[in-house]
Amino acid sequence: MIIIGKNSRSALLVNKLREEEEYGIKTIGYVDEPYESGDNINFPSSVKYLGKLSSLKSILNNNIIDEVFIALPVKSFYDKIEDIIVICSERGIVVRIVSDVFLLNHTKNSIDLLGNIPLINISLGPEDTFKLFIKRYIDISLSCLLLILMLPVFVVIFILIKIDSKGPVLFIQERISCNNRRFKLLKFRTMISNAEDIKSELIKMNEMSGPVFKIKNDPRITKVGKFLRRFSLDETPQLYNVLKGEMSLVGPRPPLQDEVEKYSWKQRRRLSVKPGITGLWQVSGRNTLPFEEWIELDLEYIDNWSLGMDLKIILQTIYIVLSQKGAM
Repeated sequence: MIIIGKNSRSALLVNKLREEEEYGIKTIGYVDEPYESGDNINFPSSVKYLGKLSSLKSILNNNIIDEVFIALPVKSFYDKIEDIIVICSERGIVVRIVSDVFLLNHTKNSIDLLGNIPLINISLGPEDTFKLFIKRYIDISLSCLLLILMLPVFVVIFILIKIDSKGPVLFIQERISCNNRRFKLLKFRTMISNAEDIKSELIKMNEMSGPVFKIKNDPRITKVGKFLRRFSLDETPQLYNVLKGEMSLVGPRPPLQDEVEKYSWKQRRRLSVKPGITGLWQVSGRNTLPFEEWIELDLEYIDNWSLGMDLKIILQTIYIVLSQKGAM
């Protein structure tokens, strides 16, 4: 193959092909305008300068070339790239374009066809549709099974909450899910019924950094609520949110709208996946972690997600909850 354009992208490509010999691709040279060739770009000595873009036809006619890799900037060389594709197609030579389109950190790029329309996909979250299907299947199966098995426990909790304090059994709060979808998160009520009304009076006692509010000895928590929180039983109604598809068993913590409004652009990336009942933050310190580290763990989960990671987090969560580590 030959490369069109001498720049940092083509240099990266040449070095990658030299490192990965299993590709079986031999780079014989490059084509570029002399004034376009950067002096600071070094190709291996085996990659020779073959000539200008205007000489491409004769270069292809006089050399054994199976493929042409175009490393020119698409935006500024669109017309020339179109001409190169025509010249190569007339000779049955495969053309590959080294993309420079929106190369951002943490993005996953792929190409699909919608009919005969090529689409460049740029994604921030997990992309494997089959694995996401399996994740959803596991969410439905486990949440349904646990809701059935825990029904007697729910009845006991219902009675205890009613005896302990006045107010509804369930605490329902609007949270933000994947891509800013709003949903009603369910929890067993662990605080007095007017807890949200007096929250503003306790802001100065907040023990968490960032836009998250937590107090270790929150005076609003009831006796039964303290027990439920210790073993995370207050979170179990969220199995219904999982069953409905609003949450997943594993994922970032579902934030409040006022928290999201304070996010930086980087922190907003945690909204690219469904929130979870548990997550990497849960098994790495629960409520003892500062907000910034909490966010980093969520982003690490998104960037490295796998079904195996989900299974590991679920098993670790069981141990963490039973050992009561990091509970608040």
